[in-house]
Amino acid sequence: MDPEIDTYSKYIRKQIADVHATLTGLSEEQISRRPDVPSANSGYVIATHVMGNARAWVLGIVCEQPLRRDRPGEFRSSGTYEELGKAACALSGELDAALASLVPTTLDDRFMPSQELWGEGEAQEISRREALAHVLEHAAMHLGQIQLTVDMVRGR
Repeated sequence: MDPEIDTYSKYIRKQIADVHATLTGLSEEQISRRPDVPSANSGYVIATHVMGNARAWVLGIVCEQPLRRDRPGEFRSSGTYEELGKAACALSGELDAALASLVPTTLDDRFMPSQELWGEGEAQEISRREALAHVLEHAAMHLGQIQLTVDMVRGR
């Protein structure tokens, strides 16, 4: 794999693993609890959203695989730590395999992604490199939210 693409793959997969690991030790009730603050989401919802974003942006936008995204469904999700772990492991494998076949010379190619995969806000022209950087930024922002959410549901 190209060194730059390998770096993106490594760090995106690390963010997904960190999102899952941050929820370690929560009960089933706690992992799905929304803190008592306006517009808060549960740790499970945020983790599902991070994985949905990574899947849509890496597999769908960057690697141009045909897929659909149910972003509203990400925010209605609930489940267990173990289910998230299985989903994170499967997604990490998919991401690594897809990125392994990405041609490095296409990283700066610009194109207009579908609105469905883009998510919130109006889709804009983007390069593959920018899309991969977005996945890292998005996951890092939500990792911080999960850390705060865990503290709140544990009563810290």
